[in-house]
Amino acid sequence: MKRIFVYLSLLCLCAVISCSDDDEFTASPSAGLTFSVDSVKMDTIFSTVGSRTYDFWVYNHGDRGLRLKSVHLRMGNQTGFRVNVDGSYLDNSLGSVVNDLEVRSGDSLRVFVELTAPRNQQQEPQLVEDQLVFTLESGRQQHVTLWAHSWDAQIIDSIIVSRDTLIESRQPVVIMKGLRVDSAATLTVRHTTLYFHDKAGVDVYGTLKTDSVVFRGNRLDHLFSYLPYDRISGQWRGVHIYPSSFENELIATEIRNAEYGLLCDSTTFPTDRQRLYMERSVVHNCAGPGLLAFNSWVGLLRCQFSNTQDECVAIYGGAAILDHCTLAQFYPFAAGSGVALRFANFYDRQPYPLEVMRMTGSIVTGYADDVVMGERMEEDSLTAFSYYFENDLLRTPALADTVNCRSIIWETKDDSLQGKQHFRLIDEHNLIYDFHLDSLSTARGLGCYE
Repeated sequence: MKRIFVYLSLLCLCAVISCSDDDEFTASPSAGLTFSVDSVKMDTIFSTVGSRTYDFWVYNHGDRGLRLKSVHLRMGNQTGFRVNVDGSYLDNSLGSVVNDLEVRSGDSLRVFVELTAPRNQQQEPQLVEDQLVFTLESGRQQHVTLWAHSWDAQIIDSIIVSRDTLIESRQPVVIMKGLRVDSAATLTVRHTTLYFHDKAGVDVYGTLKTDSVVFRGNRLDHLFSYLPYDRISGQWRGVHIYPSSFENELIATEIRNAEYGLLCDSTTFPTDRQRLYMERSVVHNCAGPGLLAFNSWVGLLRCQFSNTQDECVAIYGGAAILDHCTLAQFYPFAAGSGVALRFANFYDRQPYPLEVMRMTGSIVTGYADDVVMGERMEEDSLTAFSYYFENDLLRTPALADTVNCRSIIWETKDDSLQGKQHFRLIDEHNLIYDFHLDSLSTARGLGCYE
């Protein structure tokens, strides 16, 4: 029993000595903190819209604890930075400072930083900079620089177009909930970039006309240091064309990184009114289809449809004319993605007469051995199924049909040059794509960039 008491006494003495060492602090000017970063470099953000949260670590690698008189923002509440130091918030209404923190020997603090920048009244992004200053008990000051670029934009909750309207803006337009064009209205958008928040999209019941326009998501930050969110699919909803909508025209327009690019709802096939016309336009990197059209009259001239989880272009019934287009299926995010081109005279076992599916001077290629799918309703020989290909490159097994397929380059998996080798750049790591033709391509003169 006596031995046990002595043993316990020794343990308690060791614990007291240990606590005493851990609780010893130094005010030596030579003692200092170590930071996981020397600066927090944020992405470009829209003014008045909060950034994502960034973080870094503060370490005490010394053999004594350090007391911090204060941690403060050098510019106070002028820049819009918000900081939390290991659970202690720098209240901007109280001088943007927190006092009396401790970092024991071998311990660390985690710092969280966000930014909501005020408007800067400039057309171009402007630098926003501040310093987070750590003042030690010794009086020594250390700092981490915080900086970002803030871009003034028109932030709009939702847009409902009930009469003919023009949107033309040098500033970016950020739409948080959605854009709707009513059935009696025409919306014209020119020389503008529209940024859509998550789940926001365009609903067209009337008519949409665009010229030199970009539709994209509103995230300007990065998923990884090398990968901006602008290269990730599914950032916003897409453009939905409803049955009441006709005579939509998209010229020099880009739709990228949506859940789907363009969806043309089913309607009675019109023989005198075109549903959708696109020229020199791009639909790229969608988490669903690029263009999905039911019973629609669609005209595509020198357009690119690329990298979609479902079909790049899917035509169910109606009429589609594709002239000098590039359909490239190199979707990087999932195996078993859709084909580059699918056309059929039925959908979900219901007939959709395919009056015309005509492709000329175009390229249809991708990763898979066969990226062109024509499907006819087997038990219904009366439903129209009309297709014609001329002077195209098609990655699909060769057909003996010389009536509907003329002057075709049939690309197969055994060709020495195929798929992505046709194009200038297919960077699958950084998700950068340039679908201009490489000088060695056998498809010279074809596609949207001939």
